[in-house]
Order: sequence, then C-alpha cells, then structure tokens
Amino acid sequence: MLYTERSPDLRAHSGQVAFPGGKVDAGDTDVAAAALREAFEEVGMERADATVLGFMPTYFTGTNYLITPVVATVEPSGPFVPNPGEVHSVFEVPLQRILANEAYGQFRIKRNGQEHRTWQIDHDGHRIWGITANLTRRFRELALSKAVP
Repeated sequence: MLYTERSPDLRAHSGQVAFPGGKVDAGDTDVAAAALREAFEEVGMERADATVLGFMPTYFTGTNYLITPVVATVEPSGPFVPNPGEVHSVFEVPLQRILANEAYGQFRIKRNGQEHRTWQIDHDGHRIWGITANLTRRFRELALSKAVP
C-alpha cells in the first residue's frame, strides 16, 4: 500500500502519514478521477498506471471530513517522486504486513481534553495512526472478509 508523509510546512495534518488524495475539484468527473489527479500532483503517479478496483464505504472523520476511499492496483512506470510543497516522503507497506493482525496496535491522543484511541501501525520508522490507520484496518477487514478459504 502506498503512503505519504505530509510536508511539515502544511497547515493541516503536517508531518502525518496519509494516503495520496484530496478534495474533489470542479473539473473532476468523480471521486476516482480526483484521487488519480491528486496522486499525480502529490507523488507523480501516472493515471494510466492505476486500475481503479472500486470504493470502500465512506468514512466520516471527527474533524468533519467525508472521505470516499478509492482502491486501485498500480503498476508504476517510474518512481514515485514527492511534491515538496505537499509531501515530505513516499513509502510502501507490503500487503502481507497490512493483513497481519499483529501489525496493529493502539495509539492514544488527547483532543479537546478527551482521550481518543485509534489504530496504529509502525513500519520502517513510520508511524501510521488516526484516519489513515483506521482506513487501512477497514481495508484489511474488507479484504479478509472477501478472501476465499
């Protein structure tokens, strides 16, 4: 799975791990087109390198964002190159690690005086937590529920 570490210079969620993606623009035909455009802008992923497989259920965040996760396979024709205005680094986590239950721990954070718990995945010096870890865990659950024994 492809992840980005957001630029430390961004106003929102700076330095956090995220999936490539962003808001739907007026010129986007749908959320898949927006996701592919954003992936190109953020990491230079060519649209032709991706095959959209479908969408996960929408996810409403505690910070009032409605996310429609787009799932695609990617056969990159070149290296992923972070756009320094948005992305500090790009990294991948092997699918086997994503599917392993032991890859997931708990992350605790205080927000507005209340403690919240979320999933956490540590991989190769990166800490994936919050929305990104929750979406990764949902992907895992969906993938394993569809798996043929």
